[in-house]
Amino acid sequence: MDYKRRNMIKIGTVISLMASTGLISYAQANEWNKAAFDGKSLDDVLKALGSASAEKSASITLNAPDIAENGAVVPVGISTTLPASQLAILVEKNPNVLAAQFTILEGAQAFVTTRVKMSQSSQVYALVKADGKWFVTSKEIKVTLGGCGG
Repeated sequence: MDYKRRNMIKIGTVISLMASTGLISYAQANEWNKAAFDGKSLDDVLKALGSASAEKSASITLNAPDIAENGAVVPVGISTTLPASQLAILVEKNPNVLAAQFTILEGAQAFVTTRVKMSQSSQVYALVKADGKWFVTSKEIKVTLGGCGG
């Protein structure tokens, strides 16, 4: 009986801390954008994100290998000097183009790294939303072993 009480106190404490720091309300405010992740092209994703186009920018750095030996785990990083509020990674020839989307809190450094799956050699895009507009840069990555189903 005492074990259940301790667990309830721990859970209650964690939830209280999350609420007091704003984590719960913040997570609820950022609902998953299903239409963006269901997009089949760069234009589909941009439309779902509320934009008609993205402007090319030299202020975005896309760090990724030229050749990925295993498409199941391709390291990709984005950094920018723009005052970014969102970052996104798109893989053109994947079944679902949008691979990842990140919200950058005000004052935080606009830098992310992750690993994405790539079904085949493809153009990879780094999207950055800054000052209400989307900016883009891209890089061709060759995959020697596919990661999305083979």
